Amino acid sequence: MRDMIRKEMIAMLLAGGQGSRLGVLTSKVAKPAVAFGGKYRIIDFPLSNCVNSGIDTVGVLTQYQPLQLNTHIGIGIPWDLDRNHGGVTVLPPYEKSDNSEWYTGTANAIYQNLNYIESYHPEYVLILSGDHIYKMNYEVMLDFHKENHADVTIAAMPVPWEEASRFGLVIADENKQIQEFEEKPENPRSNLASMGIYIFNWSVLREALVTMSEQSNCDFGKHIIPYCQENGRRLFAYEYNGYWKDVGTLGSYWEANMELIDLIPEFNLYEEYWKIYTKSEAIEPQYISADAVTERCIIGEGAGIYGKVYGSVIGPGVIIGKDTVVRDSIIMQNTKVGDNVTINKSIIAENVKIGDRVELGIGDEAPNKLNGSVYSFGLVTIGENSVIPPGVKIGKNTAISGGTEAGDYPNGVLASGESIIKAGDVL
Repeated sequence: MRDMIRKEMIAMLLAGGQGSRLGVLTSKVAKPAVAFGGKYRIIDFPLSNCVNSGIDTVGVLTQYQPLQLNTHIGIGIPWDLDRNHGGVTVLPPYEKSDNSEWYTGTANAIYQNLNYIESYHPEYVLILSGDHIYKMNYEVMLDFHKENHADVTIAAMPVPWEEASRFGLVIADENKQIQEFEEKPENPRSNLASMGIYIFNWSVLREALVTMSEQSNCDFGKHIIPYCQENGRRLFAYEYNGYWKDVGTLGSYWEANMELIDLIPEFNLYEEYWKIYTKSEAIEPQYISADAVTERCIIGEGAGIYGKVYGSVIGPGVIIGKDTVVRDSIIMQNTKVGDNVTINKSIIAENVKIGDRVELGIGDEAPNKLNGSVYSFGLVTIGENSVIPPGVKIGKNTAISGGTEAGDYPNGVLASGESIIKAGDVL
């Protein structure tokens, strides 16, 4: 009976990341569950790629703040992944008889779920990250893997040389066979970067995971790939030349959303043959008032637009008040923006309330004092469920989280580079 549910290839989707470089956006939600493109969440993209590639068995490994992610995935109905044999399964860390162990690295997370994988007797295992925006046909990658009699295939894409040291890099010959793999080298010898997407022969992966299981923080790039290389396995690079974006920083996240509304978008959400699926609520239609102006926007269902919105991504259920002007911003679902508000280059999370006459993104830039490497790019970033009182002015490279009051703003102003963090610990 067990052989009857054998799957040729199953996917393991790593979705446990804290996403600390997204600051207050991920203080209460895992990075893969962060909204993207108005109606979607980041994890919708790899999940939709699986369905569109004919992969019907996906294990989603969660860890950090999993509630919203688990609720979003449910039993997988939007992606047609509600199956009796296979489908989508959420795999959090769990307590074993002798100890309870968090996932300590990407490969360790897979190792802790060997039993899940083995229950499907797969020939191949596809390893995915839950926080990238792209479309890829994994079936084509599997064909490449088979044609080359590979043990491991790494999806890789060319990156600008000046950025190459941020990535794991592959050095391959003319047949795409990998000669060397370097994890974030200071002096790169290649600009072909690993995308963190791997196909393994299951027997090869299982042996590597078991052998390296005692390794601290066991990781694919640092441990499993080098182990396979050192043991003479056949490693190949599958070169990808489409759109792919790691939205791990506020700047790249904002940029990727803005690219959706370009005149000719580099990443097209409207292709009939490669749909992106998501969990959709039963929401009333959007409403654009007679006085409203919208220009080059994505506007979600149930939104009410009474002001002016330019070059922005507006989520479902968002209300934009009268005489309010929004430019170059992302406003996530169910946020309410009052009247006579000015919003420039801001990322506003879900369920935020912004009072009347507020100004966001004023003045000159200054480095953020709380975390200059996270809160930069000239953005205003507001975490979910936050409250901004009427009449305040907020500068650039700022962060706000929680229910703020007028007294939190000296002279009614939060200067550029300042932060107000009232809810939860934010890195």
